[in-house]
Amino acid sequence: MKFKGYLLAALAAATYGTNPAFAVPLYSAGMNATSVLFFRYLSGLVFLALLALVRGRKVTVSRAKLAPVAILGILMALSSLTLFESYNYMNSGVASTLLFVYPLFVAIIMTLVYHERFRAATAICLALMLPGLVLLMSDGSGFALDAFGTLLVMVSSVSYSVYLVMVSVSRRLNSIPTVTLLFQVLLFGLLLFVFVFALGMPLTMPTEPWMWLNIAALGLLPTVISLVCTTVAIQKIGSTATALFGALEPVTAVVLSVTVLGQDFTMRDIIGSLLIVAGTTLIVASDSVDVALLRVRRLFPSKRRGH
Repeated sequence: MKFKGYLLAALAAATYGTNPAFAVPLYSAGMNATSVLFFRYLSGLVFLALLALVRGRKVTVSRAKLAPVAILGILMALSSLTLFESYNYMNSGVASTLLFVYPLFVAIIMTLVYHERFRAATAICLALMLPGLVLLMSDGSGFALDAFGTLLVMVSSVSYSVYLVMVSVSRRLNSIPTVTLLFQVLLFGLLLFVFVFALGMPLTMPTEPWMWLNIAALGLLPTVISLVCTTVAIQKIGSTATALFGALEPVTAVVLSVTVLGQDFTMRDIIGSLLIVAGTTLIVASDSVDVALLRVRRLFPSKRRGH
């Protein structure tokens, strides 16, 4: 049961990390971030509608559940918009790496607000991942990050963290079938982009066949597949473990930045990626790690015990 959840979380993170590979070429062709996301969500809705049709699911929800679903949609759209806008201010691989602070936000929210136990394995996982992130974000001569771009990624990270927590703890949301929930989330998210267009943002259209293929890929991989896997993974292993598997997102983004976008990949990037993968692997064995740490602790009893 848990292994399936880990596998789905890994697949969700890996597919979400493909965002820059398909979005950045569209920027180079003249499309703005809001337009790319508008068509991404629209194509995602088409895929989800087809999936709902095949599985015999409805795509509507009751009025009592509209409010939390609408909040989810706005959070997801806000996270997407700020992340995609950040690609205009910094390297897309760096932006995807910075986004990965969201597992820390999820862990903090779940611990402080919902009193989830902060496990030793989680702490070790973060201790491995953070140096990996530092290596990926640095070029060896320091951090040359755009302040506004960094702020955009932080907003994206916080929004996504709250989204994951809501999916995990809300009984109303958990009672909605996954495909139906995600269809409504994308639909409400789409309305946010329409609102941005109403404020004066120009709608830029895809003009070449390859651009439509990129949009379809955005709608399928980092949207439908990633969100479906994320939602099911949360139900099986919880929001904290699912979030920690997000470490595979920057790894995927860096690899695709090299193979698709032609960016450099250094030894520093390799070591950083390996640390992140090691931290992710540790989560899979978290139960065994906790047991092992408990045994070690028993070998060295506290001197205060018994006073």
